[in-house]
Amino acid sequence: MTDVVGASATGSGLARRRRRLWLRGTALAAGLVTLGAVGGGWALYAKLSHNITADEAAADELARYERERPTALVRGAQNILLIGSDTRAGAGNGRYGRDSGTERSDTTILLHLAADRRSATAVSLPRDLMVHVPGCLRSDGRRSEPAFTLFNSAFAVGGSACTVRTVEKLTDIRVDHYMVVDFSGFKDVVDAVDGVQVCLKEPIDDKAAKLRLPAGRVTLDGEQALGYVRARKSLGDGSDTSRMDRQQQFLGALVNKVQSGDVLLNPAKLYPLLDAATSALTTDPELASLRGLYQLVRGVRNIPTDHVRFLTVPREPYVYDSNRDQLVAGRADALFALLRADRAVNVTKDGEFSAEKPGSPSSSTFRGKTAAEDSCA
Repeated sequence: MTDVVGASATGSGLARRRRRLWLRGTALAAGLVTLGAVGGGWALYAKLSHNITADEAAADELARYERERPTALVRGAQNILLIGSDTRAGAGNGRYGRDSGTERSDTTILLHLAADRRSATAVSLPRDLMVHVPGCLRSDGRRSEPAFTLFNSAFAVGGSACTVRTVEKLTDIRVDHYMVVDFSGFKDVVDAVDGVQVCLKEPIDDKAAKLRLPAGRVTLDGEQALGYVRARKSLGDGSDTSRMDRQQQFLGALVNKVQSGDVLLNPAKLYPLLDAATSALTTDPELASLRGLYQLVRGVRNIPTDHVRFLTVPREPYVYDSNRDQLVAGRADALFALLRADRAVNVTKDGEFSAEKPGSPSSSTFRGKTAAEDSCA
């Protein structure tokens, strides 16, 4: 990882399947932790726990700005920032571009867990969103000047601490925990389960993503999976929205593969998976152990499958550059207010959202449609 401060979706049937996969994944995590902590597995448990990198530098930086950070309004509710880093530093990452000494957040999701653990909302934040990035501590010890710029530049400037502060200023929502994974770690996880199957409506030939695949059912290895989730111009409508939907779909397929008996009941596959997954993570110090992760996920497994929502923050083309995004102020503020107040969010199939009324049926569907969603003959 680069030396910076801190480590550096459509159709109701598909939506229900994604929610089931998400919840099964959290239950899986709890089960794996239990497995590692009993019997003769203590040594392996300790090793896997040690694999996780604790982001002490970011913790120190965030402590410096504690007084300006948002206050949590609802006791027990939690907000976790999930960051995918596009670092070119480190083993295997250089092939994705020149290492300029910086890295950016290629994918960022704000996951809100309700205090009663009866609902969860995952909000994708586009990397090209124009935001106010505060002055942050650089890797050379100097501080940057505040700037109105691309959201993913916050990670390049000051790592996870800067990204957390940027998200908190954007949303006025307290970020309780965060996790960072880079290209190499993502690939290792996919390879550890012997690849993940997707269904392609049309063949793919994307030179930029180094991806060439036939139509139909295809099992992607780690290298191919990385190209698949990062591609923009050759898949879907070429937008970041399409790419974010595809990333969510692939993660669901990955969790499904992990949960299969072929992985869970095979020690020869289970341990490499756990080793790859924990080695890929950089987190805040509280989460930097298997026990810390277990404490986070043990309540999530009880969330009803129809109460898990995915959506992208309301945004529109930036007024001065159509290749950039800006928040739709009123709608974005309404969404952030719901999350701050720990209100369950209802998402309709056209991408709109509203506060869910207690006891009402919820829906959670996704805007647009990508090739991976169509069933293969």
